Amino acid sequence: MYKVFVNDKPIVLTTKVEQEIGFKNYLLNTVHIGKVIKELNNTSLKEVRLIHKDPDKLLKKFLKKLPNVIAGGGKVFNDKGDILFIYRNDKWDLPKGKIEGNESIERTAIREVTEETGVNGLEIVKPLETTYHIFKRNGKHRIKVTYWFEMKTSFSGYLYAQEEEGITKVEWLNEEQTIEALENSYANIKLLI
Repeated sequence: MYKVFVNDKPIVLTTKVEQEIGFKNYLLNTVHIGKVIKELNNTSLKEVRLIHKDPDKLLKKFLKKLPNVIAGGGKVFNDKGDILFIYRNDKWDLPKGKIEGNESIERTAIREVTEETGVNGLEIVKPLETTYHIFKRNGKHRIKVTYWFEMKTSFSGYLYAQEEEGITKVEWLNEEQTIEALENSYANIKLLI
C-alpha cells in the first residue's frame, strides 16, 4: 500500500476493495486522475483508493498517470538530537529539492539541505521512506517523488534561509518543538517524523 497526498488528503494505492465509508474506490487502470484530484480538493471526501490486483504494479502504473519530479531531502539531526526544519509557505517542512542533471539522489539530498539551510558537514545515516505528493505548477499537475535520508551533522554555525526558494526560517527543533511544528506541517512530513 502506498499513499500519495493531494494537499493533506491521501490517494491510497491498494489491492483491497473495501466498503466506501468516507472514501471512494476507483480502478487504477481506468481512473481519470484529474477528476480524483478535483474531487479531493473540492469535496469533504477524506481519501480516494485506487485499486489494482497486482501489488507489484500499483506504484509503477500510478506514476505513469502524471509527470514525475524526482527530489531528495533530509531529516537532519545535530549532536543534541534536534531536527533541522525549514519554514516555507506558512508551514514547517524538511529541506528537500529536485535532482539536477545526473547526480545521485544522495548527492541531491545533501546539496539541497545545504542550499536551503546553510548546514554542511552532512553525513547520510540511512535511507528513510520515499514520499509522494501531487502539486500543480504552471497549470499542470505533477507527482513529486521525494527520496528521504536520515542525516547527522556536528554543524553549529549560522543557519541560512534560502529566501529565493520561499524559505523564511531555518531552525533546529527539539522534541517538544518538533511536536508543536508538526501541527502546522504536511502529512508526508508527519509520516517521516
